[in-house]
Amino acid sequence: MEFHIHLDSRPDLTALGAVLQRADPAALVDFQADTGRLRIATWLEAADIVEAFGDIDHPLAVADIELQPSVCCGGCSG
Repeated sequence: MEFHIHLDSRPDLTALGAVLQRADPAALVDFQADTGRLRIATWLEAADIVEAFGDIDHPLAVADIELQPSVCCGGCSG
């Protein structure tokens, strides 16, 4: 799944990536400085992302996370 999060300040991406990758080794984190948007690709749920932000002392609410429509074609698993 892909999530977009609009932030006022940039979190520590290295720390966030490490926390997310403990649960999902394939998790990807990308920050677009020009828009303030953080993009996360993971199989984790929004609540797990909020918990990961808490682990790096960067408060976040589930309401701040936007689940994006799937772009999966099914080719990897079918």
